[in-house]
Amino acid sequence: MKDFGLNKGLDNLEKLRQTLTAVTDRFAGFEAHGLNVHVEFPLFQRLALPVTMGKTKIAGIKIHNTRMLRLKEILLHHATQIQGWRTADIHQAILSAFNLKPASYTLTLRYDLRKLTAHGLVERDGNRYCYRLKDKGSKVVLMFVLFHKRVCGPLANSLFERQPNHEHKPKSKSKIETAYYKADAAIQNVINQLVTAA
Repeated sequence: MKDFGLNKGLDNLEKLRQTLTAVTDRFAGFEAHGLNVHVEFPLFQRLALPVTMGKTKIAGIKIHNTRMLRLKEILLHHATQIQGWRTADIHQAILSAFNLKPASYTLTLRYDLRKLTAHGLVERDGNRYCYRLKDKGSKVVLMFVLFHKRVCGPLANSLFERQPNHEHKPKSKSKIETAYYKADAAIQNVINQLVTAA
């Protein structure tokens, strides 16, 4: 009571209630502000771990696996039929989309589909060997594809191949292109800081 400038007694009970209500409101606001941030979620690390189905241990899904990335991209963009896609249809779609020869990409695709199923990303249509992405699978596959094609790819090119010249920036560049320039600068700043710290 003394901390709030109040004397003990039932007469001050209402003032104490009002004071503590304000304190609680401030605390709740602080908590809401503190928790309203992007928290790290180790999605790629979790998917890279093996899972067990029955007595069988199935390997994880690696972010750098080109074969799995192609399959995910096809499932995301093409395999949207209500009853799912047969393995042979998915196989043909991958061959067509990436200009692959049949000999270079065999029907070991079934192993990759089993891996996606084990991780809860793909489901079969009943007892039929037709596959479709689950809701979780759509989000995960979208993360993989976007990371490779829209985030990692352009930034890696800037770091290792050729960084776009700021003097020749197009005047009406898109918001995405603007964000890439900012990301380039931020990554370079981190590298400089690491070099200085070492």
